[in-house]
Amino acid sequence: MTSDKIKKIVLAYSGGLDTSIILKWLQDQYDCEVVTFTADLGQQEEIEPAREKAAGLGVREIYIEDVREEFAREYIFPMFRANAVYEGEYLLGTSIARPLIAKWLVKIAESTGADAISHGATGKGNDQVRFELNAYALNPEIKIIAPWREWELGSRDSLVPTLTSTGCQSMIVSHIPWMQIFYISPTRVVSSKTLGYACRHYLAVDCFAPGCAE
Repeated sequence: MTSDKIKKIVLAYSGGLDTSIILKWLQDQYDCEVVTFTADLGQQEEIEPAREKAAGLGVREIYIEDVREEFAREYIFPMFRANAVYEGEYLLGTSIARPLIAKWLVKIAESTGADAISHGATGKGNDQVRFELNAYALNPEIKIIAPWREWELGSRDSLVPTLTSTGCQSMIVSHIPWMQIFYISPTRVVSSKTLGYACRHYLAVDCFAPGCAE
């Protein structure tokens, strides 16, 4: 996407490495104001650090919305009622949140007069489709910027020196130096932890629920 005509962008911002790099990249590449939106889906201690990082990167409009009740009522419960299970195991624990985040991105873009929205989904997975099709369904005219499909950085390993070069080295390791994502299934709970971006070591832990067959 060309940078002309883009004056303001609303970014789905988690405060992590990817979206912090994306935030700085959008500011530089599009030379425009970037508004951040962080959805409070129950991630607890990750919310305030996201606000602080966005402010540290010069963001003036920071939106953090508590969408936990809306998420449970309009997404989680209907998902359970529909027995929406992917490949017989995965209960869409992370992907089901993408339509809700897209909804709020469009809502904030319209209320702030933003020209575009942006997300941190890679160009290889399904999250990019979830974000973008839901956004277009709500506003067919909205512009969507997907940095992972535009920039030359090919992997997360390449993000670390990029962030360091921007003078934001202190943001490489956050308050909690690992990312935790839970995948809930009828048979087991799988926890995947990334231990420190600097050391680049990865640990995957399978936590089997009591009483469930392995």
